[in-house]
Amino acid sequence: MRKPKGTSSTRPQRASFEYTFLVTLTLILLAVGIVMVFSASWASAYFAEGEGDSYLYLKRELLFASLGLILMFGLARFDFTRLRKAAPLLMLLSLSLLFLVFIPGVGVTAKGATRWIGYGPAAFQPSELAKLAVVLYVATVMFKRPRLLGDLKSLFLPVLGLPVLACLLVLFQPDMGTAIIIVLAMAGMLVIGGARKKDIAVMGGVAAVLGFAYVALAPYRMARLTTFIDPWSDPRESGFQIIQSMVALGSGGIFGVGIGESIQKFNYLPEAHTDMIVAIIGEELGLLGVLGVVFLYAAFAYVGYRIALNCDNPFGKYLAAGLTSLMVGQAAVNLGAVTGLLPLTGIPLPIISYGGSNLIVMLSGIGILLNIAVNPRGKIATVPQRKLRAVKGGDGGRRYRGASRPGAGNRRSAQGQRR
Repeated sequence: MRKPKGTSSTRPQRASFEYTFLVTLTLILLAVGIVMVFSASWASAYFAEGEGDSYLYLKRELLFASLGLILMFGLARFDFTRLRKAAPLLMLLSLSLLFLVFIPGVGVTAKGATRWIGYGPAAFQPSELAKLAVVLYVATVMFKRPRLLGDLKSLFLPVLGLPVLACLLVLFQPDMGTAIIIVLAMAGMLVIGGARKKDIAVMGGVAAVLGFAYVALAPYRMARLTTFIDPWSDPRESGFQIIQSMVALGSGGIFGVGIGESIQKFNYLPEAHTDMIVAIIGEELGLLGVLGVVFLYAAFAYVGYRIALNCDNPFGKYLAAGLTSLMVGQAAVNLGAVTGLLPLTGIPLPIISYGGSNLIVMLSGIGILLNIAVNPRGKIATVPQRKLRAVKGGDGGRRYRGASRPGAGNRRSAQGQRR
């Protein structure tokens, strides 16, 4: 039976384990985030902000979550292959916004960094959009020019030129954490795309050397690196935040002190509801709560890379790998920083931490990932193989007529399935 006219070919046609699992994981992470943002922020909102509204951050987070979910489920029904046309424009738009940040009167400076456009709850962070734009752009170029993956010199300018420019603009804000996440996302895409291990290792080494040089140029960044090794060497300045994080994690023990019972959120731990929210989770829910969060992100990594590996469409494969690496890489860096395993970088925990730009962009990326999981176009790569088999043999294929020709039955059955 033919599909009625007007029916979208990109509408999910079947239930999918990956789709259901990913939606469930996302909603759990979002629920945990909303509860913990309120628990970690009500004291700061009431006392520090001076507005006397304990629900200030909760109301904003609910608004951001609503917008993000609308985009997520909308993009889950949008054919991801159409994003190839929008990728270059989105890349140029994100670069333009990154430049606008440095224009006086347009960019907003807060806490020593110029990263925002706009004021108050309407403030937008262009570097968050840049993360999604880079993933879409790199996936598009890798799909259109797959031969570039075989040579390091050919790979750099066409594939990595604009993303590297985006990273440089982010570093000038300064925002080293976001630049690291972009690099991790590109690395995941190159690995899934089949780039040579030697080339990836060379690029990783160059990025590490440049990153260390960038850190060494600023005393405060170097102080973060040295206090990461021994935070007690400067307990009142550069080591203060990580020490307070360890106090919160240690105070929670195995089972925690209970939701809402944290002491560190009363302005002892800086950025308790954003970058350091895992410390509050550890204090209130204990070691089991932190391990539960780690398990959720590990499950996300499993299902995200499963989608990437099972997708037969090369563009979808690269895109799924980039989006998963974006989410999991950011979670790993944040968790490592809060627990003292990595230097502090100032990036939030995706989905769970408070932050409008990050939450909306991450949920949008998950929406694209959901579409890749169920979109029938994910099998499009198998079609040309059938056609090649049908014409194999050159002129010999002309001797066959009708159903007696090899492959004719297969094509008829395939046509019957499409009807």
